[in-house]
Amino acid sequence: MKDDVHRKQKVKFKPAKFKKSDKSWVIKTIVITFVLSGFFNILSSGLAQMVNIWIAVLILLVIVFIGILFDVIGMAVTTADEAPFHSMAAKRVKYADRAILLIKSKDKVSNFCNDVIGDICGIISGSASAAVVAYIITISPGLSSVLLSLVITASVAAITVGGKAVGKTIAIKYSSFIVYNSARAIAVLKFWSK
Repeated sequence: MKDDVHRKQKVKFKPAKFKKSDKSWVIKTIVITFVLSGFFNILSSGLAQMVNIWIAVLILLVIVFIGILFDVIGMAVTTADEAPFHSMAAKRVKYADRAILLIKSKDKVSNFCNDVIGDICGIISGSASAAVVAYIITISPGLSSVLLSLVITASVAAITVGGKAVGKTIAIKYSSFIVYNSARAIAVLKFWSK
């Protein structure tokens, strides 16, 4: 009878080993967010008012898809295993060392991709949606602004959330492929910036 009774066991969780937060990274993140947010806001609002409606909608969709793409990259780096890249680096596969650096800096990469770029794109897509609604109302004053705003903002939200849901599944399944190609893209961008 006593064997059937389970004793209450205390469960202890140890925190993961973690480096102290880098204050300079936090300051850089704030500055980068401020600059990128201003740039994307000027781009989306200014272009939406200067171009026709179809190009304005295209700009809005590009902003949404940039947010989804960076969300996928952030998730892939967070979930990727470092071991295959060490094997690739031992075989001198190009860009494997950059992929290892991405994975080792997964907290910063995830913060930049998911929070900085992802959140900026989410906020800017909202203001771009408002600019598109205002533009449509200007050229077609008979339309209901409330209904039009509801349809456009709900559509943008559905595309964003649905795209990120599909993107997260893809990021987890193909994390190594995405991390490797992100490392290649970074190498190309660094080459161009020289």
